[in-house]
Amino acid sequence: MFYQIKNASISLDGNTILENINFSLKDKERIGLVGRNGSGKTTLLKAIIGLIPFEDGYDTLKIESSNDFKIGYVEQQIQNQDLTLNEYIKTSYQEIINIKNKIEQLEKRIEKHYHEKEIIKYQNLLEQYNYLGGYQYQKEIDIALSKFGFLEEDKEKQLKNFSGGQLTKLSLLHLILSKPDLLILDEPTNHLDIKSICFLENYLKDYPKSMIIVSHDQMFLDKITTTTYEIENGFLKRYPGNYTAFLQAKKLNQEKFLKDYEKQEKEIKRLTAIADRFRYKPTKAKMAMSKLKQISRMQKLELPEKEYTKTFHIKLKMEEKSYHDVLKVKNLSVGYQEELATFNFELERGDKLGIIGENGIGKSTLLKTLVGEIPPLSGHFRFGERTKIGYFSQNFTILKEENSIVEEINQTFKSMPLNEIRRILGAFDFHGEEIYKKIKDLSGGEKVRLSLCKILNQHPNTLILDEPTNHLDIISKSTIEDILLNYPGTILLVSHDRYLINKVCNKVLVIENKTTKLYPYGYLQYEESRVDKENTSKEKSLEIKEKNKEKETISKKEKKNNQAKELQKELNKVEKKIDKLEQEIKDLSKELLKEEVYLDREKALSIQNKIDELNCSLDENNKEWEELMEKTIIT
Repeated sequence: MFYQIKNASISLDGNTILENINFSLKDKERIGLVGRNGSGKTTLLKAIIGLIPFEDGYDTLKIESSNDFKIGYVEQQIQNQDLTLNEYIKTSYQEIINIKNKIEQLEKRIEKHYHEKEIIKYQNLLEQYNYLGGYQYQKEIDIALSKFGFLEEDKEKQLKNFSGGQLTKLSLLHLILSKPDLLILDEPTNHLDIKSICFLENYLKDYPKSMIIVSHDQMFLDKITTTTYEIENGFLKRYPGNYTAFLQAKKLNQEKFLKDYEKQEKEIKRLTAIADRFRYKPTKAKMAMSKLKQISRMQKLELPEKEYTKTFHIKLKMEEKSYHDVLKVKNLSVGYQEELATFNFELERGDKLGIIGENGIGKSTLLKTLVGEIPPLSGHFRFGERTKIGYFSQNFTILKEENSIVEEINQTFKSMPLNEIRRILGAFDFHGEEIYKKIKDLSGGEKVRLSLCKILNQHPNTLILDEPTNHLDIISKSTIEDILLNYPGTILLVSHDRYLINKVCNKVLVIENKTTKLYPYGYLQYEESRVDKENTSKEKSLEIKEKNKEKETISKKEKKNNQAKELQKELNKVEKKIDKLEQEIKDLSKELLKEEVYLDREKALSIQNKIDELNCSLDENNKEWEELMEKTIIT
């Protein structure tokens, strides 16, 4: 496979976003696409998948592939959230499902009367169904859902009832099961917990086809990508290697360009000085003119542009302080139809509480309950007097997609004049004509900045924040950290960003198995509590402890290896049974095509009954294989 774009540009609402785009992707190449928020990364991805046209100097789009070229793209939000989980995941197999429906219709017709053409058509559909994996697709769905942490009862839940992290997993799972030739991932680690990120990294390392990844997670990019493209100042540049290699190469390039520029400037200054000194002396005039010509023939180097490090800023104000007791939560059970977790904690003025735990465990649901978006299942909570809340939702629920940026601010601060609107937007890095962009056209990072602009300029004394650093680049993340660290009010913060939690929060609430535990001295206390404290006596030497660990590790490895071998033997036996059953079904299906069979109704029904029996046996063996496979994965 080979994909190439030459000399293209992209415009939105008459404004050029990217120009002179030259981009290529080889078979099995893994590209990381990086750049500041709003630089055009998501816009380029949308153009590649055809949602936005290339224009203005567009030269060629070249695709070479041995089969129909299929691009798979995970959007940052699933559009139709009224679908059930099962309905949504099965759309990855639409071709297989269509063939299955045709097979069932043919079976009903053949049951009534036999026709040779119908039998041949039926056999062809069966072969196509088998080739596309029709007999395995449901099993593949079940195993994949299990690996992603979804339960059997989740299948009939509507997507809108899942957390942001669960929706991200489902969107990614939907894409994986569709098996595209080019996998495009836009901020895939957003909303994922640490365990899920590790699983995704391991999966992508083994993905056999090409991919393009937009991410602000440096560690994630380093482990996956082999090539890096950077978007800066409206242009695209290619670097070999992962993100760390890109940073090193960019730094070296900048240093080299600066040295070359300074060297040329010195040479021009030297030649100019010689020419100025001798141009009016008859014996030296010719030499002086040659120096000026030498300068004119030079290819002038431009002073290298400094890296764009500008970020947003705000001087936080509070119109009034809250009372000392900000929030009391007692036996508060949160969830939708079923309880996710029960909470007991208190917040005093100035507390900064971080909430951590796996996805789908109730973190965002707690915040939605506290701000009144969903009712509590039981228990109660109470905010103290003079508590003014600023709520940041990871789904940007406070923004109206059809509004422009300036309209959004104007509707929030109705009496604010335009020059003041421009001032507060400028503080969040929205300038000039940018303020007339539609919210639906903004990147995730720009939506974060706009949401924070609305919230913080209302001067709340209590912030309730759900993943505020998602979508942000490294520089913007650092800005958020500093703003929250210096914020004089109270903070309730949900985040998977361990660095942010550790830097900002003086307390941490951990959710595990529907229960919570408070660590009143912050994230480091939580980390220390996880360390195994057995055999820590100062009298025991480090050498003895290391030897004991080594023996224990060897013993566990031997036990695991023996278990794995036994499971593999059982798995091989079942696989042989499955292969034998599938072959018998295939042979009997061919028998049905013979004239002496399909003309003899009793014989045909007898063979069909045998096929049905074999299919039942096949289902049982497939179920056994699946259970053994799960045990093998765990082992």
